[in-house]
Amino acid sequence: MEQLFQKFLKKVGTVSTKVVRDFIYQIDWKDRMIGIRGARGVGKTTLLLQYIQQQLPLDNQTLYVSLDDIYFSNNTLVELADQFVKNGGKFLILDEVHRYATWSVELKNIYDDHPSLRVAFTGSSALHLHRAKADLSRRAVMYYMPGLSFREFLHLAPQYQLNFPSVSLPEIIDNHTELCLSLTQQFKPLPAFQQYLSLGYYPYFSENEDTYHLKLIEVLNLILEIDLPHVVNINFSSINQLRKLLQILAESTPFKPNIQKLSERIGSTRNTVISYLQYLENTEILSLLYSTTKGVSAMQKPEKVYLQNPNLFFALAPDNANKGSLRETFFLSQLRPKHAVQYPKQGDFLIDGKWTAEIGGASKSKRQIKGVEDGFITADDIEIGYQNKIPLWLFGFLY
Repeated sequence: MEQLFQKFLKKVGTVSTKVVRDFIYQIDWKDRMIGIRGARGVGKTTLLLQYIQQQLPLDNQTLYVSLDDIYFSNNTLVELADQFVKNGGKFLILDEVHRYATWSVELKNIYDDHPSLRVAFTGSSALHLHRAKADLSRRAVMYYMPGLSFREFLHLAPQYQLNFPSVSLPEIIDNHTELCLSLTQQFKPLPAFQQYLSLGYYPYFSENEDTYHLKLIEVLNLILEIDLPHVVNINFSSINQLRKLLQILAESTPFKPNIQKLSERIGSTRNTVISYLQYLENTEILSLLYSTTKGVSAMQKPEKVYLQNPNLFFALAPDNANKGSLRETFFLSQLRPKHAVQYPKQGDFLIDGKWTAEIGGASKSKRQIKGVEDGFITADDIEIGYQNKIPLWLFGFLY
């Protein structure tokens, strides 16, 4: 255990708290067991280490450990927790729990056996954490950490360093002209927005923008080659089919899937393609949009399929990214962390069962939402909107 403490103190000492995401303040850290899920690369590890630096004692009461550490080749998590508590431990911070086969059962035992111990843990996707629900029900309070919003990118990016408050969706809909007038006095949103679409969703853009998309491809490969096979039964041939599927989606217009044609193109069956789409959504590579008129069943075809965030287009299809897909993908990625989004009868998106959004360019007309109550146009390539035409970039201030 001494080596684990040494690794922890060395790692926590290298993390800067100059820029801390607002997400850290949305978590009630007083709960006995907290789980944080989110895609690979969104900054979960950094968040944990920043919390330790700011709030926890850096002595024998606190321990951070990643569960892919070689320590666990000869020791169990339960044994670590037991020894830690006996030596005065109070705060156990666990990273990458999905890399440890029996993590959910052992966390349940730790929760039940050590009522004085507070535990926080991270996992990389819903795919891993979904299977832990039964073990951790009524024990762990779960949080979802998305990638950076456009607002957070403006705060983190060295060339901007702008700290704006988030705004609610009703504020945007009702007061977008005033908001935009105020914001555009402080920065030029359109060029900054183009940067965000390409490389602003994952915080490691600040390390080296030139290699950002290469790192993103590496992350996708880790998900396909390590994360997925660890949880579901797929082989090398299936991984190649998943890659083909991603390439098709990255080069498509806003995609209404023909499952039969997709299955023929990648050499698979209809049900397998639907399973693939669901796997890729659970690992946060895709976002699936379902109809408002149907309940979601296991083998139901989604109405539309999107990459999870716009940066993925520039990694997978840098020369063929469809502008319409980029716009809709951005909008969906900024809305979903806080709102329910479905496929409507009219328009592109139905939000919280109330607002209908139609996405397009600066000249987008109101034809598709004519007669729709609470409908609005979300327009790209404009700085300031008018009436129910709202600039697309402004929805990047929701969180």
